[in-house]
Amino acid sequence: MNIIGKNVRLIRERKGWTQEQLAAKCNLIDWGISRSTLAKIESNVRGVTDIEVNYLAVALDIEIEILFLYQDKT
Repeated sequence: MNIIGKNVRLIRERKGWTQEQLAAKCNLIDWGISRSTLAKIESNVRGVTDIEVNYLAVALDIEIEILFLYQDKT
């Protein structure tokens, strides 16, 4: 299941990062993820495991809870 994909995209975009940049940050923390896999997560095509949620939070430099609470204010 994936309920955080949209929030990953919103947070990434607000940081001014491309999908390539976020994928590179994930790879730096030993999560080998490609840009295309990240795109699938952001579009809710691919599920996300608990450990992957943790990796995303670390790579985005946010608390895990933010991935579940973040709302688009636009």
